[in-house]
Amino acid sequence: MSVLAIHAGTIGVTALVVTENGQMESKGYEEFTQHFPQPGWVEHNPEDIWQATLSACATALSGASASPSCIGITNQRETAVLWDRRTLAAPRRAMVWQDRRTSTICTRLREAELDPRVSELTGLRLDPYFTATKLTWLAENDPGLWEGVESGNVALGTVDSYLIARMTSGARHVTDASNASRTLLYGLESGAWEPELCELFGVPESALPEIMPSFGPVGQTDPGAFLGLDLPISGMGGDQQVALFGQTCFDVGDVKCTYGTGSFVLTNTGHEAVRSRSGLLTTVAWQTPSGERTFALEGSIFVTGAAVQWLRDGLGVLGSAAESEALARTVPDSGGLVFVPALTGLGAPHWEPGARGMIAGITRDTTRAHLVRATLEAITYEVRDVVESMGAGHAQVLKADGGASTNDLLMQMQADQLGSPVERPAIQETPALGAAFLAGLGSGMWGSMGELRDTWHLDRRFEPGERDDAGYERWRAAIVLTMAAARHF
Repeated sequence: MSVLAIHAGTIGVTALVVTENGQMESKGYEEFTQHFPQPGWVEHNPEDIWQATLSACATALSGASASPSCIGITNQRETAVLWDRRTLAAPRRAMVWQDRRTSTICTRLREAELDPRVSELTGLRLDPYFTATKLTWLAENDPGLWEGVESGNVALGTVDSYLIARMTSGARHVTDASNASRTLLYGLESGAWEPELCELFGVPESALPEIMPSFGPVGQTDPGAFLGLDLPISGMGGDQQVALFGQTCFDVGDVKCTYGTGSFVLTNTGHEAVRSRSGLLTTVAWQTPSGERTFALEGSIFVTGAAVQWLRDGLGVLGSAAESEALARTVPDSGGLVFVPALTGLGAPHWEPGARGMIAGITRDTTRAHLVRATLEAITYEVRDVVESMGAGHAQVLKADGGASTNDLLMQMQADQLGSPVERPAIQETPALGAAFLAGLGSGMWGSMGELRDTWHLDRRFEPGERDDAGYERWRAAIVLTMAAARHF
């Protein structure tokens, strides 16, 4: 038996076929186009995501020894997608989680002193990162489209909801509790869409998907719509919570960091929705079919791997992201250079949507190798900021995954900065692996989380060495300057 696991990420779609012993049998991957129509705006064409999903899944299935028995889905979170309920066509591009155009809406709501109430209900904060303010922006700026939402002709959802609608030919309009908890419309206490929040953001509850458990029966694919497959969808969740699950972080205090477009540090807090006073978010990690929820504290860092991508595509400093490690190793340190990669604002624990990127400490001796090294250092400093905000005892071991976790220099520098070991699993596609685990639990392929724990295998453990606290202090000073500069841009 096997599972087809789909990870619809921010820059592409990964599909894995995972066997019942937790091994990756085959893989497919397809990127899709990123759209930046104005500074601070980030958009995806939903049809591009769907076509990338079809392509990645077809590739993965072609390398599998047998047809899978079920499907699991995980996705980039917070991205707002709209589609016609009848035709399933998207009337406009999706507004991506990185999109910052709703900063003024957030400011307006904060000035009305609504942030404490929103935080109390959701465990989140008023920031453009989350879905609800994107929907408010659409209602205010595209009234013709919003008429379709209010009439019931246009559905609202996140990427998981959209993909399941496409896979089931519109039969299912659903999401799970982990994705719902990232919208600013879900109540942590109620475990449901909050009428108070829907009214505040002007979102009709009738347009939102049904909230489901993270594993168990979700829907059945339509063979005519999805590669001829007639399979149950039995697992779903937001990619960062699902990565926590894929890393088998099932115990309170377990911590993982996914190094992708951004970096996302989550720690399992068990069945208690712990509130942070240090700029972290409270989120649903997963929900069982019985309704029991596991929660997490999360530090969301918006730009890490995307900074390396910017060095490659924006500046031409790198020919490929993979070159970053070798080039950074040609210098012993960053030469005093500090890079704050606030290319789409600052996330946790600072939360400054108006922040811009900053490079400080440039001299005549600065080379592109120093810039690349400073970029890797920045990633480790950002993660250290978040882990330290979680408090003592939250980083006995950090489990790392995501594309940038293959960079051995980065992982060693991270262990040094945290002063604790970093463990990298044999399968670094842990969001997709976690989706497979959820689907396999939901379909009965695995009987318990204990069975899943036995399938996790270590690739490499990085032990901490000497820590560059002077570099970190320069970073902290640069953050202060970045935050101050945000008031003038």
